[in-house]
Amino acid sequence: MARQKTHKKLRSKKTGLPPGALVHVGEIKTAQPHASILDYTTENISERSLTAEEALTLTPPMQGIRWVNVYGLHDPMLISRIGANFGLHALVLEDILNTDQRPKVDSIEQNLFIVTRLFQYDSPNMDITSDQVSIVLGRNFVLTFQERQLGAFNPIRERLRTQGSHLRQSGPDYLTYSLLDMIVDRYFIVLEQLGDDCEVLEEALIRKPTNTTLNSIHRLKRESMELRRNVWPLRDVVNHLIRNEQGFFEANTVLYLRDVYDHTMHFIESLDTIRDMLSGMMDIYLSSVSNRVNLELRALTVVAMLFMPATLIAGIFGMNFEFIPWFHNPNGFWFALGIMGGIALIMGLIFWRRQWLTRPDVG
Repeated sequence: MARQKTHKKLRSKKTGLPPGALVHVGEIKTAQPHASILDYTTENISERSLTAEEALTLTPPMQGIRWVNVYGLHDPMLISRIGANFGLHALVLEDILNTDQRPKVDSIEQNLFIVTRLFQYDSPNMDITSDQVSIVLGRNFVLTFQERQLGAFNPIRERLRTQGSHLRQSGPDYLTYSLLDMIVDRYFIVLEQLGDDCEVLEEALIRKPTNTTLNSIHRLKRESMELRRNVWPLRDVVNHLIRNEQGFFEANTVLYLRDVYDHTMHFIESLDTIRDMLSGMMDIYLSSVSNRVNLELRALTVVAMLFMPATLIAGIFGMNFEFIPWFHNPNGFWFALGIMGGIALIMGLIFWRRQWLTRPDVG
């Protein structure tokens, strides 16, 4: 999620502007904004793809339910015109254009406004990308605003195309629930991919840890922390929807929202487990490195101790005295070497029996 620096720089464009000023904050992820419209009743359904110019004339439907999905948020005029046609407050439009929002919910002028986020995981680079998704629930319409077209809601479209499906028979509140449920379900795809990479790193940590392993662990931990920071507020959002104080949801839909809440809590708990696992892996890596250093120091110490008797003997016979035993003995040199080698051999056997010369598998 290497986007925060960009957001901080782009936020400066709004400095000094009044509340409700429409300025796009974030990255441009779609070359040309466009939209899709899906009108449906219990009996009929129609779908269209619209250019930005065609989307300017969109209005609430005369009958049935209308779902409008806008892709690309860097055209304030397009968002402003759609907002005016559907009766959205300027503060809602401002939040739609600011793609650095955390999940939240608000009700303004007979409309329910929800901000949530979609995530995708790039396993080779161990990077999680985040996209803001804004949902507006009205009396007979649902508006969704996405930074780019990811295909996340394609299964919902397939269900709407099915004659007699529960989604077709229900109101816009159930469509809003279905969108939230699909978003949360996609979180578990990211969670599974994170878990798979954690297992790979764990095997590498046991087999032979390197600096690359440590960097990967640190990166995954940072990404999981950022993911949790973005998902945690969603718990309060869904809890607010369950209370249904403004009456936007039917009683039957509230039951399904409780299931979304359970899934959200399950995701957060599972993500915490992965974060704890990564923290433990970092501790194991540091302990492994410390143990390897200790083994290297022990090996150097053993080598030094093996040469200490030879150094002592060589030092004694190297003293500048005329009368030293065996100094003039023709076999003295070989005798001294024998003593040195014998002592080194005895010490080596002692070290070997104490397993100081063996190298245990430390990863």
